[in-house]
Amino acid sequence: MYEDYYRFSAKPFQLNPDPRFFFGSKGHKRAMAYLDYGLSLGEGFIVITGEVGAGKTTLVRNLFRQLEAHNLVAAQLVSTQLDAEDTLRSVAASFGLEHEGLTKSALLKNLEDFLAAAARQGKRALLVVDEAQNLTPRAVEELRMLSNFQNNERSLIQTFLLGQPEFRGILQSPDMQQLRQRVVASYHLGPLDADETRGYIEHRLRTVGWQGNPGFDDEAFVALHRFTGGIPRRLNTTCDRLLLFGFLEEKSNFGEAEINEVIADLKNEVAHQDFYGAPGINSHPQAGGLLNHEDSARLAQRIDQVERSVNRILPIVRKILYTVSERQQSADEENPPEQNEAAH
Repeated sequence: MYEDYYRFSAKPFQLNPDPRFFFGSKGHKRAMAYLDYGLSLGEGFIVITGEVGAGKTTLVRNLFRQLEAHNLVAAQLVSTQLDAEDTLRSVAASFGLEHEGLTKSALLKNLEDFLAAAARQGKRALLVVDEAQNLTPRAVEELRMLSNFQNNERSLIQTFLLGQPEFRGILQSPDMQQLRQRVVASYHLGPLDADETRGYIEHRLRTVGWQGNPGFDDEAFVALHRFTGGIPRRLNTTCDRLLLFGFLEEKSNFGEAEINEVIADLKNEVAHQDFYGAPGINSHPQAGGLLNHEDSARLAQRIDQVERSVNRILPIVRKILYTVSERQQSADEENPPEQNEAAH
């Protein structure tokens, strides 16, 4: 809704990774350099770790965009606790190959033939494994075995492993020794600093045609960095809600007060909180489910905060419904039912 109000061509803070919005922070530029180096070797594993929402997937998609599309055969696999054979089936499915009901040897033969054919056509085969911290030792071994497929002493496939910070520790375990020997480049993607947070927000706004409306005070950027910790996905969620708030309140400028108001709403939403997990409330109530006086008071305060948050959201819903209704009415006036029936 707020796109029309602020004259944006699209939503600037969507959650889906989109290489159009790639922002080259110091960390992201360095990570790209490591990826480029790894790609130049054309073999082995490249490992990128970072917090949830740090931009790992966007980084890889930006890399793919820079490569020549007709020379690239890429597949993405979101890893879960798969056993060895299911891992191979998932890899085959990711490349669009037949996989149902096949034996392990048949799966390996299909994959090798496919990768060899791609190499003969001068194409690079890349496998991106997301959530790599969930890989089991057997799944890792299957991925490592795929790297043994070679043609003229050159590997037929290269694998990107994207994982959360704990994956760095997992890599140091004895089970991962053989994989470590195949890692040609690795990098940990950290959060944005305060200046980069401002640059990130302004970059995404400019990408959709922002020309200064709405404006942001310096204190607003400081508050956004403090609340989100410089994690891109958290910034997207917070800024998206901020623009929705601005649309509702018809704001053309955001200061620290507006940021704090939106942050308070986010903290108080039922979807993001539970009463016993709220700060200061005992997560293990007394026997019989009774709260002591202090916890009861805090719980009453918490409920009051949630009610205020809901009361703030209701006008947003009403305004959205009203806008949708107006658009539908305008469309009906431009194209009345009689015309539709006549057209048929």
